[in-house]
Amino acid sequence: MLDHVSSEKIMYIDIETVPQYSSFDQLDNKMQEFWERKSSRISKEDVSPEEDYARAGIYSEFGKIVCISAGIIKVESGERTLRVKSFYGHDEVKLLNEFSVALKSFTSHPGTNICGHNVKEFDFPYIARRMIINGLPLPDILDVAGKKPWEVKFIDTLDLWKFGDFKHYTSLNLLTHILGIPSPKDDIDGSQVASVYYEENDVDRIAKYCEKDVLATTQLFLRLKGEPLLNPEKVFSV
Repeated sequence: MLDHVSSEKIMYIDIETVPQYSSFDQLDNKMQEFWERKSSRISKEDVSPEEDYARAGIYSEFGKIVCISAGIIKVESGERTLRVKSFYGHDEVKLLNEFSVALKSFTSHPGTNICGHNVKEFDFPYIARRMIINGLPLPDILDVAGKKPWEVKFIDTLDLWKFGDFKHYTSLNLLTHILGIPSPKDDIDGSQVASVYYEENDVDRIAKYCEKDVLATTQLFLRLKGEPLLNPEKVFSV
């Protein structure tokens, strides 16, 4: 499986997002109206738009990125290591710009791909949309309009697990568990990111959580490819 893809020519990516503001009442009137319409279509009848705003971060029009973590497998002294770098903070434009520079540098080499879990449906479109909203140019690898399927250099571990079953969804946590991949997660989960950001103002904690997802995704890809897992002691933040 995936014999034609080199694990060392992949950038493994995960993002963390939050609502653009800490509460619904901080939105301007027009954006409140837009969110009310959105909420009415996606929420239960007994949930108000104000209450529902807590999950606005999953929509790129109402949320923002606070962290992008990217990992690359290196061979050092004959042993594989994972080098992970996080681009994070309150300044979304800055972190997007810095990530874009790293992404362009890595993907300028032939045969490179970018990978994550559920990234075709969430992470990569979200990054692209937030770049456009912030007036930033898209890196070529994210600019998929008009490209043929084989020209799109996305690897999605969720797609690999589906084996063509497009109805099926399996979380990263469940997959790592059933495939015997040690979980690096021992702190927060995705539902807590917004509160950690707005209530605790702890973006460092969010970055560490995001990096753990990158490790989990990398290990999952290696498992699906039939390659040995990385030694967790050989994972380094740079």
